[in-house]
Amino acid sequence: MADVLIVGGGPAGLSAALFTAKNGLDAAVFDTDGTWMHKAHLFNYPGIGSVDGSNFMATLRDQVDDFGVERHQAEVTAVDATDDGFTVTTDDGDHTADYVVLATGANRDLAEGLGCALTDEGIVEVDVTMETSVENAYATGAMVRAEEWQAVISAGDGAAAALNVLTKEKGEHFHDFDTPATAEEVLGSLVDEA
Repeated sequence: MADVLIVGGGPAGLSAALFTAKNGLDAAVFDTDGTWMHKAHLFNYPGIGSVDGSNFMATLRDQVDDFGVERHQAEVTAVDATDDGFTVTTDDGDHTADYVVLATGANRDLAEGLGCALTDEGIVEVDVTMETSVENAYATGAMVRAEEWQAVISAGDGAAAALNVLTKEKGEHFHDFDTPATAEEVLGSLVDEA
């Protein structure tokens, strides 16, 4: 059983996976590789001068792999709340976790099926931490915005969801802030594991 199930492997989903896994939670991502990033070229992403969207996604996938995220190339057909958390159903079976992050772009079907409240415009209603009306279920990116679809916004939404999950798990406000010393420590442990 994972701690966090993430449905969608674009910038929002992989950002949520990166932050949760980097900070000690077991994360699993379910992705069909249908991200809009394959049609994009990034000139406006902070810290990146120019990169093809598919190349950006390959780098992001390498990052989450380095932190031990379990990635499934599978379509999710249902997300259900249970007494113990959530069950994500795919063709290869059911997966359970305490938290779920929905990062399926503008497709809101799974959020609606889970019972997440929608706004009058038909977008998924979330608070500032990206939590939906269903406790411990988060929605990110294009599903929570009418037309503000931008990779950097989606990645930020995924990070916000991850930090709130980490805050709940640790019982205090959690901040993911690395210094040069902690970065060396993290990078050293990744090299040791390889």
